Amino acid sequence: MTKSGKLYVVGIGPGSYEDMTIRAIKALEESEVIVGYTVYIDLIKEHFPDKEMLTTPMRREQERCLMAIEEAKKGKTAAMVCSGDSGVYGMSGLILEMARPEEDLEIEIIPGVTAALSGGAVLGAPLGHDFAVISLSDLLTPMELIEDRLKASAQADMVICLYNPSSKKRAGYLKRACEIVMEYKSGSTICGLVKNIGREEEEMAVMTLEVLRDIQTDMFTTVYIGNSMTKLINGRMVTPRGYKNV
Repeated sequence: MTKSGKLYVVGIGPGSYEDMTIRAIKALEESEVIVGYTVYIDLIKEHFPDKEMLTTPMRREQERCLMAIEEAKKGKTAAMVCSGDSGVYGMSGLILEMARPEEDLEIEIIPGVTAALSGGAVLGAPLGHDFAVISLSDLLTPMELIEDRLKASAQADMVICLYNPSSKKRAGYLKRACEIVMEYKSGSTICGLVKNIGREEEEMAVMTLEVLRDIQTDMFTTVYIGNSMTKLINGRMVTPRGYKNV
């Protein structure tokens, strides 16, 4: 029996080459074929011009994972790339679910800088204390459960980081999320957002929760809702840990 190759599942960070980890770059340099969502492949292909690139459009995740597994089963070293971290809303879980133990396939998960962290660095230090990361996409999670998670996080006075806050079909989801959070947090709570993290079009803004409620965002925006201690310091969003009081 021919031994299978190796499959890396690689988190490429927010989008810029500089934000990729050394370990991620080494894994992609070692790979013969790189598989990923079209947008993510476009972000990295200029840095790995000699690699075979295979892509699928959005919502073809299972097909994409199967494609990567099949390439590795041919004896190749393959890589499945994910934006941010490969395990935070990424493909590593699906790859591990789909790979069959009897196929003798070596799988290595390579972590990356998820949007909560890279966007937080742009804003300042919004995640200095306990925080929750919640996706507002209800494609795979019922909206009722998402709302329960928002309520629980807000009631516990956690900083909340929102992924996938809006899309053309979900234009009012961020507004609804803010209204839920405002049942437990003040409308003057410091909030922030970052668009196109790590890319040329990157932009950030800081505002109150009341203002955030009426802002329209998109799938390439990460939103931060502060806790009761979050401050605006010289234009930066800061959630203190409390070291001054220790």
